[in-house]
Amino acid sequence: MDIRKAVVSGSFYPDREEEIKKYIEHFNSSFTLENDLNMNIKAIIVPHAGYIYSGFTANLAYNIAARQNFENIIVIGPSHRHYLEGASIATKSEYETPLGNIKINLNLVEQLKNKFDFLGFDEDAHFEHSTETQAPFIKNYFQNSKIIEIVYGKIDFKKLSFLIDELLKKENNLIVISTDLSHFYKLEEAKHLDNICLNGIINKDITLLDKPCEACGKIGVKAIIESSIKNNYITKFLHYCTSYDRTKDNKSVVGYASFLIGEKT
Repeated sequence: MDIRKAVVSGSFYPDREEEIKKYIEHFNSSFTLENDLNMNIKAIIVPHAGYIYSGFTANLAYNIAARQNFENIIVIGPSHRHYLEGASIATKSEYETPLGNIKINLNLVEQLKNKFDFLGFDEDAHFEHSTETQAPFIKNYFQNSKIIEIVYGKIDFKKLSFLIDELLKKENNLIVISTDLSHFYKLEEAKHLDNICLNGIINKDITLLDKPCEACGKIGVKAIIESSIKNNYITKFLHYCTSYDRTKDNKSVVGYASFLIGEKT
């Protein structure tokens, strides 16, 4: 069978099911959920660093989104190591995780490839942690859902937004936008830069995202905000932290945040 092999298990996240489950149980023991969100969730924004750094922040969004049922989870993340024009969509049959494989919705993959000319398949683009770190969360929380993996490179965010608009037409699709925030600044500077990004998402203000706001997945963030404006969605900030919380190194910090996006109910 044609499988999208896990390439960062054992580094960004554990390569054994029981260890991943322990992480998630630990994350879930650290917060209580609101009873009424007044929101029909359409998308989440989550980080993609190692689970010891950003796993709590990402897990929070998945835990809440799991109150709803989704047929397809579409993960959209930036390419970190491979230069790419446009975007690549995984055309394998299944997606490997330590919790078991996830089926890829190949019918939807073909529909999207036929509709959007910037979508191709570049195998090297899928040796990518920004999308893969999401897969164990998806397998844990959405046992029966299928996955779509889209890795983008050099692309106009408005093109990506048209793709997201198409996916949002179906009630049973969840969009996952993967991004970390600022990288390797001193703690105070990192918080300053990250605050600009957070306000841009909270206020659905793309002009703020064009200011000194650093996010490796900024194109994806701008795309989902553009779609949110068009669809009159609301954004809900969930959590922000930095690598300092774990390392206590305030000289070289990475920022992480998570959000819900959807219809007010």
